Amino acid sequence: MKNLKIALVVAFISLFSNAALAQIDPIDKDGLALGGYDVVAYHTVNKAVKGNKAIVEKIGATEYRFVSKANAKAFKANPEKYLPACAGYCAWGVAAKDSKFSMNPETFKVVDNKLYLFFNGDFNGSQVNTLDIWNKDEATYLKTIDTKWSKIQ
Repeated sequence: MKNLKIALVVAFISLFSNAALAQIDPIDKDGLALGGYDVVAYHTVNKAVKGNKAIVEKIGATEYRFVSKANAKAFKANPEKYLPACAGYCAWGVAAKDSKFSMNPETFKVVDNKLYLFFNGDFNGSQVNTLDIWNKDEATYLKTIDTKWSKIQ
């Protein structure tokens, strides 16, 4: 019985930790962008892929990690092409709520060669994936997002 209680506590902590880590700020306190995910890979393989700590490019104090030297080179040649909209904050939060929300780097969409990231996790006891909401009215959000972002950044 004691082992079962310990196993349940460990499982609960693991579950909570994973959920808590799913939502992140676009740039953490150490200057790491997007939790280390490769911004070029979102565009080239349409996947969220963790970059390598050894393959890095910096913009100011912000560190971007890449899965390959080719991706790092592409980023260095044209960072604006790969940087996410709204500085990486949840695109739906900006477009629909005029707010900066944290995001889940594995919940994204590339539209017209622009990377949009979204909140996907627990919100007040309910699971919310703002990409699903975004997809229902994407055209409207795309029309207003740049103007709204310029007002709240």
